[in-house]
Amino acid sequence: MSTYRIRQGDTLSALAARFKTSVSELARVNNIANPDLIYTGNTLRIPGQGDSFEPSANSGSTGGSQSGGNVGGTQGASAPGSATPSMRRLAEAGRAAAMGMGGYNSQGLCATGVSRAIQNAFGFKVWGNGNQIDDNLPRDKFKQVNMSLEEALKIPGLVLTWERTPSRLGSIYGHTAITTGDGRSSVSDFIEQNTLGASGRSGLKIFMPII
Repeated sequence: MSTYRIRQGDTLSALAARFKTSVSELARVNNIANPDLIYTGNTLRIPGQGDSFEPSANSGSTGGSQSGGNVGGTQGASAPGSATPSMRRLAEAGRAAAMGMGGYNSQGLCATGVSRAIQNAFGFKVWGNGNQIDDNLPRDKFKQVNMSLEEALKIPGLVLTWERTPSRLGSIYGHTAITTGDGRSSVSDFIEQNTLGASGRSGLKIFMPII
């Protein structure tokens, strides 16, 4: 069995075709929970191959960035089983902030809850309302990622922002929350148990901590 170091732009399906194996087999051998989301710089075990494969020096690979389903230059995130410690720390801080504010009932202070979680997790504060936080997240500490809400909710510690929601305040200030990784809920000033079922929201952006 050989190994291959993932480079930016790689996808599991392309690598499966390149090494004449299947996506499911690559995922199984490497314990990848979500085949659409892989890490640049990580090493894949390639079944049925005898040599190691390393990207060339000019491949543009940068250790620690992520790859998978890239569109328009934005990058994917890790699968739930390989979430970074900082992502897990943010998810835990988000849950604690939500329980300390509204519990399971919204207080209309989503940005306060998210900002409090970021400060508790990483030691700095991000200002702005629900549809401003995306512009105020420091880009050396957060990277925008391109994936569906359904996929994002499976990963802990991602920051979600919407430009608008159907409520009166949401139509003005938008909404923001942090994923818990359970596939359905997110946290801000409260725990929203079915984020995927929330209708009428628009302008979703997703950010991953890269601290």
